[in-house]
Amino acid sequence: MTFRPGALSRTTRAMAVGALALAGVTALPAATAHADATTSGDVIANLWEWNWDSVAAECTDVLGPNGYGAVQVAPPAESLKQSSYYWWDVYQPYSYNLNSRFGTAAEFASMVSACHTAGVKVYTDAVINHTAAQTGTGYNGTTITNKYDTPDWDAGDYHQSDDCSDSDLIIDDWSNLTEVQNCELLGLPDLETENDSVRSGIASFLNKQLALGVDGFRVDAAKHIPTADLQAIEAKLTDTTSGTDPYVFQEIYPGSTPAASDYYSSGDVLDFTYASKLKSAFQGNISDLESLSSSGILTPANSVSFVTNHDTERNGLHMSYKDGDSYKLANIFQLAYKWSTPTIYAGWEFTQSDQAPPNSSGFVTDTDCSNGWYCLDRDTAVTGMVKWHNAVGTESVSNWSTKSSSVIGFSRGTAGYIAINNGSSAATYTFTTGMADGTYANVIDNGATTVTVSGGSASLTIPAKSAIAFYDGEFTPCTTSCDDSGDDDDSTSTVTATFNEYAATTSGQNVYVVGSISALGSWDTSKAIQLSSTGYPIWSGAVSVPINTSFEFKFIKKDSSGNVTWESNANRTAATTTSALSINSSWNVATANSTDVTFNVTATTDWGTNVYVVGSIASLGSWDTSAAIPLSSASYPTWSKLAIVPKSTTFTYKYVKKDSSGNVTWESGTNRSYTTGSSSGYTSSDTWK
Repeated sequence: MTFRPGALSRTTRAMAVGALALAGVTALPAATAHADATTSGDVIANLWEWNWDSVAAECTDVLGPNGYGAVQVAPPAESLKQSSYYWWDVYQPYSYNLNSRFGTAAEFASMVSACHTAGVKVYTDAVINHTAAQTGTGYNGTTITNKYDTPDWDAGDYHQSDDCSDSDLIIDDWSNLTEVQNCELLGLPDLETENDSVRSGIASFLNKQLALGVDGFRVDAAKHIPTADLQAIEAKLTDTTSGTDPYVFQEIYPGSTPAASDYYSSGDVLDFTYASKLKSAFQGNISDLESLSSSGILTPANSVSFVTNHDTERNGLHMSYKDGDSYKLANIFQLAYKWSTPTIYAGWEFTQSDQAPPNSSGFVTDTDCSNGWYCLDRDTAVTGMVKWHNAVGTESVSNWSTKSSSVIGFSRGTAGYIAINNGSSAATYTFTTGMADGTYANVIDNGATTVTVSGGSASLTIPAKSAIAFYDGEFTPCTTSCDDSGDDDDSTSTVTATFNEYAATTSGQNVYVVGSISALGSWDTSKAIQLSSTGYPIWSGAVSVPINTSFEFKFIKKDSSGNVTWESNANRTAATTTSALSINSSWNVATANSTDVTFNVTATTDWGTNVYVVGSIASLGSWDTSAAIPLSSASYPTWSKLAIVPKSTTFTYKYVKKDSSGNVTWESGTNRSYTTGSSSGYTSSDTWK
């Protein structure tokens, strides 16, 4: 059975070389045939947690007309519905019913049909390793009181402690393959996929989707399922409605075992290393990308590339929309570089990692590409590059040129050329393009400007944090449901500043940031930006502020009557460049007198239980557990958080666990002690006692 994209293979370019004749410009005689760049190629739009009606509209208005080959959508099964409606609810399946937080089963089927009509295939996120760790009620009304007893599975269908050689059933030795694949990830009941009846039940769930027209699956948490089990499940799958094998690509999160290459036999693999290399380059020197193919990324025939996904944009492993234009440039590079199947991610803005998508009582509302949604898939530079990608087909990377650490250029044979400038000012260079002489449309600005190639070379002035790209063929500008920024902000002149402030408050108080620039209210407290208390006592918020700008700011508290309390220290200062910045502070700890300590503790927990740090100083809660600092589980079982504390200070601290009911468990033993100096970047690495 073959699990490659099949009909989604890159469009083959006609071998004859021609040039585009624009109005008033005469170029060389055009060839008789060119690749149709608007015909679907292999680019996948990952519309993460969009509802079904919105996916259908995007396929019709944006993805199909601009040459996307497929859309990846959220897990379609009924899932946990808890009071905060977190995004990760959908990764806790309650039943294999297709009435979910994204719409009804009928709306799901209608979405698949609409996408097919637009020439776009549909891949769903298949959560088949586990079911929900938390009991409660699902989005279709299913009630679960025992996590090992669901409408689809009984206790005997799950791994038990003897299967994973660990009495607590939790993965705590990530180098032990048996634990990784047979124990429970974060307490999620782990299905016994070596059992043929379990394999048949999973295949039945996937076949139900295939019968509705689904074309393939992104397998969630695939590293926790042996590849032999995945192959056995796939052998039970039916053909798609178009008569082909379903396309399978798998999430193998980085770790010591198993290796991503172990899964080539059961499908393609999402390449986390590729995304890490792009982050390193676009936050450093993009000239390093010349050696990308030999840098340890996965083989192109077996992988799917991406710049970020829903996990890694939140845990900092990869880039995100908060990186501004550098993030968009990384996506442009991905579409230009000849390697594996590329994906473009479109999600929503967030200030806290668990934050729910825009919703009404948990049910995801329509995506309008504003009000928090970030629709990179319809950015005109990106849609232009999708067409560029389709037009250059299988041509090789050639004519590589490194002009500086921030400016590169390369062609794809004689079919297309791109020059990228990740610097903070415009750059002018002459590039050897390998293209036929003539005049070409610049796809980055949706064809608003043109490029002239003479003697195979082109003199290009590339704007700061931008690119110029053109191809051999007719370019059709994006005219419907497109924009030039990826969201509703002017990304060419602003960048995201994320404010994180430790501040204990009383009931009814909220924390705001206010400052010297209009984006921060110009010191008008009525226009101050309210921060989110989701990660209390850390208050957080993301604000679009001008690039290359210095500003002053302070944090304030407002109570329910509108009374304002200012921090007592001097104004804080910050300066933007062209990259996103994160500002960490602690109430009344002046920047000049503060330093940072990153607390790391290795601690296993049950689902719904989180780890905190609390201590003897005010910025660690003064031993008040209600003001303890929540740590991040992004690198579980290591919990981490950077905290702002005074310089040259000795303090004591301990770690605590809190469950979903607020019950507190202290670690045992004496208080821990730490002393800061006068520099920064301190780290404490501990193990739960």
